[in-house]
Amino acid sequence: MGDEWDAVVVGAGLAGLACARDLHALGLRVRVLEAGDRVGGRMRTDHVEGCVVDRGFQVFNTSYPQVRRRVPLGRLRLRPFTPGFLIQDGERRLRFADPTRAPRQAFGALTGPLAGPRDLAALAALTGFDALAPAALVRRTPETSTRRLLAAAGFREEFVQRFFRPFLSGVFLEDDLATSSRFFHLVWRSMVRGTLCLPAAGVGAVPELLATGLPPGTIVRESPVTELTEDGVVVGGEHTVPARAVVVAADAVTAARLLPGLTVPAYRTVTTYYHLAPASPLREPTLVTDVRRRFTNSVVLSELHHSYAPRGYALVATSVLGDGGPARESALRTALAECYGTDTAGWDLLTARSVPGALPAMEPPLTLSRRTRVGPGRYVCGDHRATGSVQGALASGARAAREVAADLA
Repeated sequence: MGDEWDAVVVGAGLAGLACARDLHALGLRVRVLEAGDRVGGRMRTDHVEGCVVDRGFQVFNTSYPQVRRRVPLGRLRLRPFTPGFLIQDGERRLRFADPTRAPRQAFGALTGPLAGPRDLAALAALTGFDALAPAALVRRTPETSTRRLLAAAGFREEFVQRFFRPFLSGVFLEDDLATSSRFFHLVWRSMVRGTLCLPAAGVGAVPELLATGLPPGTIVRESPVTELTEDGVVVGGEHTVPARAVVVAADAVTAARLLPGLTVPAYRTVTTYYHLAPASPLREPTLVTDVRRRFTNSVVLSELHHSYAPRGYALVATSVLGDGGPARESALRTALAECYGTDTAGWDLLTARSVPGALPAMEPPLTLSRRTRVGPGRYVCGDHRATGSVQGALASGARAAREVAADLA
């Protein structure tokens, strides 16, 4: 049986790591049990044929309060994406520059073929509110869908279809703009106030760095929890790890299996294709969106960090909604050839990563944060209990630690 722990945390994703670190800081004895061979959950990085490949295209936002509180950013060697993005509109490529960082360039782009005065005024008002208003006020805005919010804000439908819909499909992983307007406000606020970037070692460096804040031996990898008992948890169907409290910080499906009766939200699926090109098709680390929505976004990752690809090659990551497949990859090559203005026949498909549980659906009504206590000595946390974001996962883990500590006290 072994000694009893104050708390066992099931899962070493961001929520589980945040919870374990906070409980440890309070002086409690914590054990973290991770089913996989690495920490991070969906936030992990692999090395494939000399390339740095995240589990699906991801970005890291420096503005999240939980990130600023927990992550020593200087140790990640972060490099930023271009502030703004490129829009592939038929045969034209239009540039949107972040008006808060490049106002002259942004004004020129928006007053050109992309937007008119009405859209420019609406964008300035929306961005100004989200950037300057207190977060508590942003969270209390009247809730509707993102589509209805944008219409009520004064944007023309043509602008929404060319600007917001392609871009936000890569953020929300749905292209109907059905996501809660409150979550849109929080996302837009974070983008305006922060920097979108990636660590030199890939996004998996973030949870690895968080894990170093726990004492050696706290995290036990390759230890799948098969059931919860009155005394703790059972690992691998064989031995019991006793604990006064159990925090399930796994994905929603696993959490519902361990805690019957737990609601499992709908999830969005995304597939990212990683192509290795003999030369960079775009000499800047800028996201490209597609008005025709053949893909959600594409980016030359090796322009962000040259170490992401072997010398003399370029790594291009392109994401599509849903599952992938050979036929879809073939059609994607045609779209990318048009987008980048180059022949993609010589590009090698390095790998394709489908993530079925990439993001929980966040349609209204959306509860931004839920209690983690689900029964005596039983807790659950993760982005499915808050918002589908790094901030949501970390904040949910922090809330679980507060509730565990209060009950054990």
